[in-house]
Amino acid sequence: MTATQQVSAETPVRRGRRPARGRRDGSRALNAVLGLLLAGGAVGVQTLALSENDYKAPLTYVGHKGQVVDALRFTVRLDSFSTARAIQTSSTKTIETDQVFLVVRASAKSSLKPYHLAQPVLLDGEGRRFSATDRIDSGLTLAAKWAQPGIWVAGPFFFEVPASALAGARVVFAPPASALPVEPYAPEVEIDLGLDEEAARRLAGTPQAVYSLIKN
Repeated sequence: MTATQQVSAETPVRRGRRPARGRRDGSRALNAVLGLLLAGGAVGVQTLALSENDYKAPLTYVGHKGQVVDALRFTVRLDSFSTARAIQTSSTKTIETDQVFLVVRASAKSSLKPYHLAQPVLLDGEGRRFSATDRIDSGLTLAAKWAQPGIWVAGPFFFEVPASALAGARVVFAPPASALPVEPYAPEVEIDLGLDEEAARRLAGTPQAVYSLIKN
């Protein structure tokens, strides 16, 4: 089961109910204890009923290009994206492709402690999954930077995909997989690039000849 939350500009505030008037303190206390026991029992039953896939399913926060998407533990904003025929990683190395490089520039920060982001995944309109290319050293991407509490860091990610993968594409960001036991409902951020068929054709048809990672 994957819960999906549409993130708005403001975080909704949850308000608790006030206790009804006229009840005795002892009655309220007893009802509170019974409520906690029932809630605990319900959580236990639900946990037992979860399949392995349900248990591993992430909690997905969705947004669009330029929107700040808060996944509570970390926050991501997809700043821009473009296409290229080749990526220049140094003065002596340029990586070419017979498909298309999708260059995604994003910013990230954390909430409580520093995090690295994992290399993201691209989902196309047909549900196919594409990992970020391993032909570009991850040390040259945003994954190499620490997302600090309250401090934005920015950088690129790279996908090497067929042009047909651009229509309906979404990019999914998440922290790296941990060596510890699988965390239930780990957060992830899914950003829709907003590309329909026509926009995807224009993007694929006008790639930059060379995207350079050399700092001037």
